[in-house]
Amino acid sequence: MGSLSSPRGLLPLLLLGICAVACSCSALPMPPPPPMPVRLRPPVMMHESFAGKSEFRTVNRRPLESCFNPSPYLSINVSTAGPLPDEAFVNVTVGGVFRPDGSHWVAMITPSNSSVSGCPLSGVNYVETGDLANLPLLCHYPVKAQLVKTDPSYLGCKKAACQKRDASGACKVRTCGATLTFHVINFRTDVEFVFFAGGFQTPCVLKRSGVLRFANPAKPLNGHLSSTDSTATSMKLTWVSGDGRPQQVQYAGGSRSATSVAMTFTQKDMCSVPVLPSPAKDFGWHDPGYIHSAVMTGLQPSQSYDYRYGSDSVGWSDTVKFRTPPAAGSDEVSFVIYGDMGKAPLDPSVEHYIQPGSIAVTRAVAKEMQTGKVDSIFHIGDISYATGFLVEWDFFLHLIRPLASQVSYMTAIGNHERDYAGSGSVYVTPDSGGECGVAYESYFPMPAAGKDKPWYSIEQGSVHFIVMSTEHSWSDKSEQYNWMEKDLSSVDRSRTPWVIFIGHRPMYSSNLGIPTSVDPNFVASVEPLLLKNKVDLVFFGHVHNYERTCAVYQDKCRGMPKKDVNGIDTYDNSNYTAPVHAIVGAGGFKLDGFSIIQQSWSISRVSEFGYARVHATKTDLLVQYVSSSTMEIRDQFRIVKGGR
Repeated sequence: MGSLSSPRGLLPLLLLGICAVACSCSALPMPPPPPMPVRLRPPVMMHESFAGKSEFRTVNRRPLESCFNPSPYLSINVSTAGPLPDEAFVNVTVGGVFRPDGSHWVAMITPSNSSVSGCPLSGVNYVETGDLANLPLLCHYPVKAQLVKTDPSYLGCKKAACQKRDASGACKVRTCGATLTFHVINFRTDVEFVFFAGGFQTPCVLKRSGVLRFANPAKPLNGHLSSTDSTATSMKLTWVSGDGRPQQVQYAGGSRSATSVAMTFTQKDMCSVPVLPSPAKDFGWHDPGYIHSAVMTGLQPSQSYDYRYGSDSVGWSDTVKFRTPPAAGSDEVSFVIYGDMGKAPLDPSVEHYIQPGSIAVTRAVAKEMQTGKVDSIFHIGDISYATGFLVEWDFFLHLIRPLASQVSYMTAIGNHERDYAGSGSVYVTPDSGGECGVAYESYFPMPAAGKDKPWYSIEQGSVHFIVMSTEHSWSDKSEQYNWMEKDLSSVDRSRTPWVIFIGHRPMYSSNLGIPTSVDPNFVASVEPLLLKNKVDLVFFGHVHNYERTCAVYQDKCRGMPKKDVNGIDTYDNSNYTAPVHAIVGAGGFKLDGFSIIQQSWSISRVSEFGYARVHATKTDLLVQYVSSSTMEIRDQFRIVKGGR
């Protein structure tokens, strides 16, 4: 299929060529909903009803119906008087409506290079998104949308305007309107707001706002840090810009600088299959701009520095303060760990994929960081849940910026970053939407073994972290297996007495998902490595809850914790028996429950959004699971030993 060379010309062609534009629907008004104020500031919203797949997720596979009952007064206007800033809450006002209807909605759309020939004609191209709807609405996937009745004055026509008066001055033609608030961030490409009728199931176009542009599409944004090695004397900073020319990070009070290397990826880099183009290859594509990375060197462990990034030609970021992690072999380290976060809108919109707990978790971790006791963060798979809708990476990077710009943000790859048919993934699912790890590895360049080999180890303080990919082959004698075997056998326990194993898919879970969350082949292949090399603690995600095991091997408890003087479960690894496993996949995605029957190896189960905070000394490892809504500790345990 071909693609347009100019994305700006595509939306008008699709919208105007398929459906009449200036019209209004004839359905009778619905009763007004309970009052809901229009929010001009970020609301605290959990979006429970839109977690996972919402009806909005299928909107671009719907046929466009013909609107009728034309209104010549229809309008849609945006509050900004000029170009859009890097972040704004803009008011979008619709007017000129004869009969307000509960099915009216407004979408925020940004251009993409979708195919004209395949998009409006072939519904089979959209099977991979998870439903079997007949035809697409748009080749441009709407970034977000709101029902107009979100403004409680709409259905009752409390915002009326007189369009025409008679000779006596009495109003002859009265119309209705509403105002909605949209959160917009700088994702570099032009934005348009489109007013629809017919709901998400039978949509038709009423009016378009016209193009809005960002003031500085090249602005360097969303800088985030990662560790490069175990010395903690260098840190990598990665950011996004609309300009590919080299930029700089200036740090240590501006006395030092490092030049960036920029890269990008295109639709050609996305995975697909010949007959069914993936979302990332087709209607979910969004230009990622350029991803810049620069390494700050000459740093000292456990020290604070400031930095800014950009250039005189494209502009500079604000100055940010960050702290390096402790070096390998030092006495202690504190870190936060969670999986399956994603993002949620900061306005009342619905989106393609919403992870309802993500905002609360990021805010709770930000509070955690204010204590000064967080050396690094580990996000262990299912990072943004963009799943082929590339603009959502920008929203995710914006969400985590307050965290990832201040401490090392280390990641593991998950199924929603990597898996796709024909891509070489262990699991043949469409979970990445065709991204196949390309976007993930571009945005989060870890100290990995190589391209599409996203496994690595790193040491901080008293801990040796080994981070694997559950989505790449882990079978006996595979490249990753051989690497894990070599890495685990080479740990210097006198320097880092604790070994923590990290991956995405778990070995133990009480969740009865379909398909099952635990792959017995994975367990049979990798679990013996953990026992042989005396791994102390294992963290996994994938299942969206928290669960802790006994010291377990082959489904049997080999060691049980005992209460210490403070009543905390304590595992004594001075006489090692087996690893303790903990699932920390409640970082944002809709929560999973548990089986009614509790397995003998399952010690604690919590289905609440949250994260684990970990503090490790040479002889003591304390893990606390924290609820993001209350900041209360919902489970805690210790692993102790007298040294090795």
